[in-house]
Amino acid sequence: MLLLGTILIVGVLWLASGGSLQKKYVLYLAILDESVAGLNINAPVKYHGVDVGKVKSIDLDTNDPELVRLIFAIERDIPIKVDTVAVLKTQGLTGIAYIELDGGAKNAAPLEISENEEYPIIQTKPSLSTRLETVLTSVLAKLDNTSSNVDALLSVENREAFKNTLANMQTVTKAIAARSAEIDAGILNAARAANNTEQATKKLNPMLDKLEPVINQLSTTIDQINRSATAIERAGNEAATATADVSKTVESVGANIEQYTAETLPEVQRLLLELNELSASLTRLSEQTERDPASLLRGRSPVPDGPGESSSEKASK
Repeated sequence: MLLLGTILIVGVLWLASGGSLQKKYVLYLAILDESVAGLNINAPVKYHGVDVGKVKSIDLDTNDPELVRLIFAIERDIPIKVDTVAVLKTQGLTGIAYIELDGGAKNAAPLEISENEEYPIIQTKPSLSTRLETVLTSVLAKLDNTSSNVDALLSVENREAFKNTLANMQTVTKAIAARSAEIDAGILNAARAANNTEQATKKLNPMLDKLEPVINQLSTTIDQINRSATAIERAGNEAATATADVSKTVESVGANIEQYTAETLPEVQRLLLELNELSASLTRLSEQTERDPASLLRGRSPVPDGPGESSSEKASK
């Protein structure tokens, strides 16, 4: 009995100290940016609903108190991949919190310890309560904004304006009802006008078909006129260029003529004076010859002495 009791005690101590039948665990780190109220140490860690470990420790991040550091002890044989995600969940209506692992594709790489880290870090995502809280906060903010807009819309001024609008609409409705017969007649006239327009359009289409060749010919003529105008413009430009050249030539000739005039005009004037003197001499000779043709043979006769004159005085003169 003593031997059996000793063996039993030794076996219990061996199992408690980590015997071969005890499961082996690997420590992982997860960082949450939300409240972990209801989560306790030794809370279960589940992978697709299967218990695979437990929460080893829960601590605040010393560098950022808004973050919570969780260390999980997960069985060694559970494949934790780089795309494995940890989510905080609650069980039933009791509010008992636990960690649910999700993801981990078959071809994904195993999660390894990063540099300067003590444990492999499992990625996290917001819990359902956090997501609901975010959505509810956004919805409440929008409802509050909508309520403010409704209050502004239903202000006293807007209610009075809406009341006036309804009164005006009532007045307009009464006026339309009073002139319903005229409106009916107007609609009938509009229908007749539309019918007449349709008939005129049907008659106009053949005329347009006949006018189409004329329009095409007119378009061709306009193109020809445009080309002719272009040619005339080009000829005008060439004429302007030629005129400019002629103007330059005339200016050059004018300068030469002015120079020639300045040089020859004095000589011409002297020649004209000599011709005038010669013409006067010839005129006097002709007159003398007519009066005394013999003078051509005997020469000019002396002028007789006047009263009180003598030939010697004339000679001295």
